[in-house]
Amino acid sequence: MGIRRLEKREWHAFFDHLSKALEAKQAHIEVAGLSLGNQVQADWLPLYGLVYDPKNEVAEIVLEGHDHLIHKPREIYVEDEAGQWVGLEIIDADGVKQIVRLKEALMLPGPAQR
Repeated sequence: MGIRRLEKREWHAFFDHLSKALEAKQAHIEVAGLSLGNQVQADWLPLYGLVYDPKNEVAEIVLEGHDHLIHKPREIYVEDEAGQWVGLEIIDADGVKQIVRLKEALMLPGPAQR
């Protein structure tokens, strides 16, 4: 397992690459900061993609029924385990941490396979 800090120049390309590799992933998002404590923003929702817009300085995590926006991110850390991305931590300009955990969606057999 490894955690590494992404350089700002890598953010856009990394998010594009990760979005293309997100088949059947779900995400859990927790926001943590001194002024707000720890709050769950999304609990294992299907993940559709991640976008970083350098012009407007906004990172977006697109989930089923929920878009999570992070304005003016200042640091991004990625965590991988055995070559698979399992998490992200995005720290915004106010020092608030957006902790994103990733997991494979449970694939149930179709009605004909039961």
